[in-house]
Amino acid sequence: MKNLNIVFLLFILLTACGKKTSNIPIQFSDEQVPEMGLTEKQLHDKILGMLVGSAIGDAMGAPTEMWSRDAINLEYGFVESLDSMIRQVSSEGIWIANLPAGGTTDDTRWKVLTSTYLLTQKHDELNAKDFAKQILTTYESYAKEFKEIKSTDPEPFESASLKLGWLQEWAKVSKPFIDDNLVGYADSLGKFYGGEMVCAGLLYSPTLGSFFPGNPEKAYQEAYKLSFYDLGYAKDISAQSAAMTAAGMKLNATKEDLLASLRLDPANYFESRLVGRTAYSILKNALLISSEAAQQDTLGNLLHPDSKALQFAFAQLDERLQDMPFHAGEIWLQTLTAMIYSDFEFMGTLTFLVNYGRDNDTTAAVAGGILGAFYGFEQLPKLEREKVLQVNKEMLGTDLEQIANELTAHMLGK
Repeated sequence: MKNLNIVFLLFILLTACGKKTSNIPIQFSDEQVPEMGLTEKQLHDKILGMLVGSAIGDAMGAPTEMWSRDAINLEYGFVESLDSMIRQVSSEGIWIANLPAGGTTDDTRWKVLTSTYLLTQKHDELNAKDFAKQILTTYESYAKEFKEIKSTDPEPFESASLKLGWLQEWAKVSKPFIDDNLVGYADSLGKFYGGEMVCAGLLYSPTLGSFFPGNPEKAYQEAYKLSFYDLGYAKDISAQSAAMTAAGMKLNATKEDLLASLRLDPANYFESRLVGRTAYSILKNALLISSEAAQQDTLGNLLHPDSKALQFAFAQLDERLQDMPFHAGEIWLQTLTAMIYSDFEFMGTLTFLVNYGRDNDTTAAVAGGILGAFYGFEQLPKLEREKVLQVNKEMLGTDLEQIANELTAHMLGK
């Protein structure tokens, strides 16, 4: 198994969805970029903050992904930091068993794949078909790897199968979308993960938002174009997460700026007959839960494990669960509630989400990406950020710093 892991890591390092492999440091100056309102260093800090912040959330939730609160508490206690993940591999989970603290899942792989796609795009407009091609090409490279296995040993096939399984549902939608096959696209989208309203776009939309710093409306519009794997109001939610990320990247952005971005409605969801805008109803529920929970506080610490306020908030979220833990509406309600309840504090938000359970690596990765962009890399907790960078680079072949360097340089036209 050790040899298999080495081969797998070499493959990731050499291919990595076609991203650049240069490790030459890029120097960013204190010169301001007028159209972005940020200096080069500030832009890089926020992009790296988005990537690493999301990875921290992913890594905090990964050990207990899909666990109940009782199970989390029994084995890990009240989670407030990174921990090792003693769990089996899966296509959407970890690809190497029993990763140390700082290891990540598909939530981080999506940020990497999306960053690779953005390196091919002009800064003023994104091409949706190019994104579908990026996903399909990556899937086809995994299929080629599988076909070229000569060994009769099952382990190489198991490793390749993990990668194929990760993107197989996405490939089914990508092909007819690229070919302008409307009937085929509608049919494949209707069957995407069984036709459930899964949080497809939320996996990558914070990365898209970082491409339009300080311009949440543009980020919404471009992310909405790339939400073609989403069903129904999940498209609106995906675009909102991009808008929120972009709002947080404005110079001297405030918490009010983050919330204000959620009132933007470029796709006119507020005009929906009889229903209105479901995503906005989710925001109102998050505000209500957080406000009522704060009134239950008797400890002066909203994130204490014995806090009545925290248990009240958890109970309120329990009443609004969907059939699937990775339902876009459920993910977004938990994410917004955690941010508002924790007053947008980075580790407080992740602590809330990881201990709540359900699809907690995804909720924490979404929140971590948004807040990582808001605060920037330098303001993220040092121990967590360094551990995530180290494990992803040394064990998973993912150099988040290099990705941030290349994405920043590309946005600056360097």
